[in-house]
Amino acid sequence: MVQRMLNVVGQPVLRRDGMGHVLGKTTYVDDITYPDMLHLKMVRSPIPHARIKGIDFSEAEKVPGFVCYLTHKDIPKNVYTILTLIGVGPDEEPVLAEDKVLYNGEQIAAIVAETEEAAMEAVSRVKLDLEELPAVFDVEEALKAGAPILKPWGTNYFIYDYEYGQQNMFRKVRFGDVDKAFDEADFIVEECYQTSPIEHVPSETTACIAKPEADGRITVHTNTQALFFSLDNTALILQVPFQKLHFVGGTVGGGFGGKVDVIVEPIATLAAIKTGRPVKYKFTREEEMRVSSSRGAWRMYFKDGVMKDGRIIARKVTTYADSGAYNRHTPYAVTKHVANAAGPYRIPNVWIDAHCVYTNRQPGSAMRGFGVTPASFAIESQMDLIAETIGMDPWEIRFINAYRDGDMKPHQKVVEDATLIEVMQTAAEMVGHKLPEEYRKMSSSNREGGNHG
Repeated sequence: MVQRMLNVVGQPVLRRDGMGHVLGKTTYVDDITYPDMLHLKMVRSPIPHARIKGIDFSEAEKVPGFVCYLTHKDIPKNVYTILTLIGVGPDEEPVLAEDKVLYNGEQIAAIVAETEEAAMEAVSRVKLDLEELPAVFDVEEALKAGAPILKPWGTNYFIYDYEYGQQNMFRKVRFGDVDKAFDEADFIVEECYQTSPIEHVPSETTACIAKPEADGRITVHTNTQALFFSLDNTALILQVPFQKLHFVGGTVGGGFGGKVDVIVEPIATLAAIKTGRPVKYKFTREEEMRVSSSRGAWRMYFKDGVMKDGRIIARKVTTYADSGAYNRHTPYAVTKHVANAAGPYRIPNVWIDAHCVYTNRQPGSAMRGFGVTPASFAIESQMDLIAETIGMDPWEIRFINAYRDGDMKPHQKVVEDATLIEVMQTAAEMVGHKLPEEYRKMSSSNREGGNHG
């Protein structure tokens, strides 16, 4: 094993699938086809919040090539089980909407037809009887009294620690005495940082093909990022034995986090079971942009107490994560966020509240370090603002406050193998920034060297 590692570390290694991508020979899900393959398209809500009073399929059924439609009544367990599999609940997003819709584009009913064109034509002929309801699109507005309530448990926020007999409306960190430290600080630096939803824009849109086999199993070709996670969720939703499903992946076609949500596989597999034929369900580019989960929006309020010598002695953070209409992975992202919102810095007094808030936007979910990335954006913007406020070099403010091995993080974890100082020293060298001698002598493994810390 050691010998194999020595042959790889520090050496250029060709990706196993790289040549196929470059030469255009890679087979993606959309390239796969089967004889008698059907196509599934979705009837979606045209408004962000409504009560479903009725659905009329009579005109859709007249379209040449129409095969069948599916509603929530056809799904054995009509709820996504995404978070339960990682120990976070409750599950609250239906596979197909039942009595209400909570965002523009939410799945209401599936149409299965002989061709993609026939499926789309049939979808356009489905008549929805919807009673429009008030909607809320801002995280802080959603928490105010009088806001339209979106969740059956009566709040617009995720309830943490319910399984432990508690009902916390946010994740929190309390470390030291923030108020006392603010009174002692020479400077108070405050700012609000806002991120917007970001679409992943994968090269291949979300897609799968479910094919019944002669032995009773269903083969599912999917561009999911989480093959067995998707298989487990599909089996739970359809209430079938796990071994009845054979998921084939390997080529994601671009994901970045967005293709872990298990949206297309359950309904395509159900359609294949009911029709006995292969079924393809692929998002159009418009659907990928409008209804696939994005990186959610975050609003982060920072307040720091800083001394004249650059030491940050207090940090107070209040964050609102926009989960959109449903959980997806945002409650988990908030947990990661609260553990990182103080940053890689030694701050003796920290107070953090992080809210997971529901709005009538499309659901947010995983994307490249979800929960941590927006925190890093806000933290480092705040560090620059602190440096500007007290008249200190931005490099210097970071070296002064950088955590080192043995420091205690605000969430009660000891720092190990930090290497932050060494990374900053190397970064400065690479960009040609000459550091003062005291910062060149610093080390993450001890506090010798330099005048600070």
